[in-house]
Amino acid sequence: MEDLGVSPAAPLRAPSRHRLVRWLYIAVGSLLVGIGILGIILPLLPSTIFFLLAAGCYGKSSPGAYRWLTTNRWFGRHLRDYREERGATVAAKAYSVGSLWLGIGLTGYFVVEDLWIRLTLLGIAAAVTVHLVTLRTIRR
Repeated sequence: MEDLGVSPAAPLRAPSRHRLVRWLYIAVGSLLVGIGILGIILPLLPSTIFFLLAAGCYGKSSPGAYRWLTTNRWFGRHLRDYREERGATVAAKAYSVGSLWLGIGLTGYFVVEDLWIRLTLLGIAAAVTVHLVTLRTIRR
């Protein structure tokens, strides 16, 4: 990818000039961060997409919040790697795929009784696994 001279922690756009719009973006971004954090804990709920959407909201509202999100020690590096289309590390892929299948397996065995729901969960897990495995692997 071509280096455009933009810091990974720099917002992509200038914040909105309207105070109400900025507060709305901050509120929505914060809600999305909360859902993203839940996605780290709950294997069936994705987290990256919510963090990416939160970064977009923060980028339009608060450079400080955007910087916090993209430099956060727990998920900032993963977010920057994914956002910049660089991919994911082998460890991140393995953790994601492992927790996904563990969550799907436990849900299918203990919670779901209908075969068609189990098959749907299996299809979702397979599709997400293919997506994760086909991401470019970052070697550090």
